[in-house]
Amino acid sequence: MIPSPVYLDAATAAPLHPVARQALLAALDDGWTDPDRLYAPARRARQLLDAAREATAEALGVRPDELSFTPGGTSAAHTAVLGGLLGRQRTGPVLVHSAIEHSAVLHAAEQHVARAGTAVEVPVDRFGRLDLDGWSRAVAGPGVALAALIAASHEVGTVQPVEGAAAACADSGVPLYVDAAQAVGRMPVPAGWSVLSASARKWGGPPGVGLLVVRKGTRWESPWPADEHESGRTPGAVNLPAVVAAAASLRAVTADAAAQAARLSPLVDRIRARVAAEVPDVEVVGDPERRLPHLVTFSCLYVDGEALLHALDRRGFAVSSGSSCTSSTLRPSHVLEAMGVLSHGNVRVSLHAGNTEADVERFLAELPEIVADLREQAGVAGL
Repeated sequence: MIPSPVYLDAATAAPLHPVARQALLAALDDGWTDPDRLYAPARRARQLLDAAREATAEALGVRPDELSFTPGGTSAAHTAVLGGLLGRQRTGPVLVHSAIEHSAVLHAAEQHVARAGTAVEVPVDRFGRLDLDGWSRAVAGPGVALAALIAASHEVGTVQPVEGAAAACADSGVPLYVDAAQAVGRMPVPAGWSVLSASARKWGGPPGVGLLVVRKGTRWESPWPADEHESGRTPGAVNLPAVVAAAASLRAVTADAAAQAARLSPLVDRIRARVAAEVPDVEVVGDPERRLPHLVTFSCLYVDGEALLHALDRRGFAVSSGSSCTSSTLRPSHVLEAMGVLSHGNVRVSLHAGNTEADVERFLAELPEIVADLREQAGVAGL
């Protein structure tokens, strides 16, 4: 009997929450028309959109008029960074960011630099924790328009000192943008930020819905051509059925977040301990205590990352890697490089609400043999 596949990549996309599925199907009937029109079906669509915005804002602890829906988490991150820089361009050209930001933020920074802007990168330590003193010095420098800090690393799970970073920004009068894609729906949103983004597929909502929050009083200007949708912050009509489903699932996962954290965190502790003890020449990376409850990353010396992911896939385990050298990049993860940790054979395991203790035990039981086989095939066994 072939074992059932085990999905362990919630950090990329969590399985669709049952509440999201129900809301999506219901909204397809009532949310297909343009909510900005004046006829009856449009008024019903408007009611759905307003209700989704209010529910999402309540879950985040923000005002509904501070929240805009975007076509996804990447577009929300791009818009957050470029809009924050544009809104404060008279202050200066400098963007301060951590060395472990998501590639969406780094790509926005690259575009900013290509347009004569400046980006200042703040390092992290071996656990992936921000150098808070270095951050404070960077945001106090001249010409800083915006600072960007990820709430928790999507690759290694380390939770960042957002409130301390926010205090340093406040002392220097610099708005702080926080990428909260891995935090929203799993842990309380940290305080002190001015701009925030998130992605619905990370918490079990449908793909194609991002959140962009700009707090009142923040100097922020849309980097896109003028458009009347979503308060002019992001162009184009929203995918209303998906937005409704995202809001419904966010409310559900937020209510269950503490219980899920209490269930999943010990399983992650078990993976951290067993992998370190049972797989030779392995490094478990990320902060062991101040971390996301559902995510663990480890790297196996002398093992090719892509080969390891494919081998795990053949055995029924869907996992991801922050350092697999792909044909498009041919380089290891910038996060692991910044931390100065091992990046060979990197595996990221991220659990979701449907994962069981049996899933974890099966993974832990099969992993050592898979790694050993790959090392033997590569001729590096016993080194």
